[in-house]
Amino acid sequence: MTQRCQVTGAEPRMGRNVSHSRRRTPRRFSPNIQHKKYFAPSLGRTVRLTLSAKAIKIIDRRGIDAVVQELLARGEKV
Repeated sequence: MTQRCQVTGAEPRMGRNVSHSRRRTPRRFSPNIQHKKYFAPSLGRTVRLTLSAKAIKIIDRRGIDAVVQELLARGEKV
């Protein structure tokens, strides 16, 4: 399963752990990805989306219909 947000496009990033002795070891910063179901009145059905926590806040602000229309215009599968 890819850890990628369908709305914001957030993906895991690479970084480094730095210990007390300043030794650097690679690590991975994963976004807070969640699977959510929303009822989209414009489509007349429920859509299941893979979202980051920030994208859930965006949907709360702008509404699911606006976000779904943007995803469809981009060619994303909803």
